[in-house]
Amino acid sequence: MEPFVHVGLLYSGDTEYLDGTVPYILEGLTLGEPVAVAVPGRNLTLIEDALGESAAEVEFIDMTEAGRNPGRILPGVLLAFADNRRGPVRIIGEPIWAGRSAVEYPACAQHEALINFAFSGRALSVLCPYDLRSLGEGVLADAEQTHPLLSGTGGDRPSAAYAPDSVVDRYNLPLPEPCTVETFRFDLARLAAVRRFAQTRAEDSGLGPDRVDDLVLAVAELSANSVLHGVGQGVVRVWRDEGHVLCEVIDEGTLSDPLAGRRPAPPGQIGGRGLVLVNQVADLVRQYRRPGSTVTRVYFRV
Repeated sequence: MEPFVHVGLLYSGDTEYLDGTVPYILEGLTLGEPVAVAVPGRNLTLIEDALGESAAEVEFIDMTEAGRNPGRILPGVLLAFADNRRGPVRIIGEPIWAGRSAVEYPACAQHEALINFAFSGRALSVLCPYDLRSLGEGVLADAEQTHPLLSGTGGDRPSAAYAPDSVVDRYNLPLPEPCTVETFRFDLARLAAVRRFAQTRAEDSGLGPDRVDDLVLAVAELSANSVLHGVGQGVVRVWRDEGHVLCEVIDEGTLSDPLAGRRPAPPGQIGGRGLVLVNQVADLVRQYRRPGSTVTRVYFRV
């Protein structure tokens, strides 16, 4: 195996899906490589049934749960599996399916691009299926840019369009402004007050108690990051929109690392875990980064 292999599997229908995934899994098992399959629930069942007794040797993960926030897939699924095993591993990861919303998709595309940097030089293979029948032309074009290799009924080929950096940059988009919402300005002296503000606004927006706690935790981590790593102050907004409660933290710091929050901090490192924790508790995290400003918007389903 090359140090890192990232393949986009282009398929139409269940037969092509299984033809592209099952031999890949069985080859890995034959080579003694740990194998994980992280795909949406229906496809999970298809693969498990097709593997028969060999399914007992594979770790199955429902991507609609574990990866509903695309920012959680790298730290919580792929790295969590790979970092706990020695030697080469292989993973089937399907983070993009027809049910993904338009607001989720930019984070999905960035995730696929960032895999190439997160695993560069590691003995690991990731196969990412794309359904030709249900995904739009733009999604399939992005797949060619985020995967150096493509596979399908016509065989394997290198992608002439491979350019993951451009995908990361293209989906670093300004976020739509909400209708009039209350804002709260904070600095070091007001970190406790900003948590109380977030809790009150989340409760008033109809979020359940457990999710209110998660939202307050996210605001606490993001506002602390703004104070410690930004210019010492920022703005928080919380509002409800289309079945979600959203919280947003805006500061004047520059977040230059697109993998921030998608890569766990090394053991023993002090700090660096706040954004990973935010990705863990939220249903979606979107960021807009530019010099002198970082906007982080976090979504919680009502």
